[in-house]
Amino acid sequence: WFHVTLGTFIVMAASCGGEGPSPTATPATPAAAPAPAAQGAILNDLLKDWQEQKDSLMKLADAMPEDKFGFKSTPAQRSYGEHIMHAALVNVDLLKGIGGKAAAPTFTAESAKTKADILTALAASYDYGTALLQEQTEATIAQEREASWLGTSTRARMFWTLLSHSMDVYGQMVVYLRLNGIVPPASRGA
Repeated sequence: WFHVTLGTFIVMAASCGGEGPSPTATPATPAAAPAPAAQGAILNDLLKDWQEQKDSLMKLADAMPEDKFGFKSTPAQRSYGEHIMHAALVNVDLLKGIGGKAAAPTFTAESAKTKADILTALAASYDYGTALLQEQTEATIAQEREASWLGTSTRARMFWTLLSHSMDVYGQMVVYLRLNGIVPPASRGA
């Protein structure tokens, strides 16, 4: 349901404190440039992962009954509905830095209060990302932009960051469902 791209794997491995090659290791032979047919791989992978994550998160968000959207695991935590809106708002905030013709959705945390409003906002945040990805080329996805709280980053890194962030939110939402006796959609089997 969620595919990790090579770039994401490398970033994740590096951030886990993995050690580099030993000083006595033989240097690797530089990789050959990708064949022209493979040049769209990064953009295609990002688009596929983005759309699959939308599907997974929408199913997860919908799994909680509306009367439980205010549920919090502890008083200091976000409610279930607030977690969903957090993911949607962060998506839109960072995606605005991508630049493009697609118009950003205009919802706010205050404008989305019902389950239907919250699910609509989440879907709109992913649809905005899809539209921006569809405007990209392999060259433009690798261009650097000023990315809100992320700083100067490639467009691809901005999408990888959002995919990672939403998976963190996904994990928190799974716990909220389980605390309410609800099996998350991805755990229900075929």
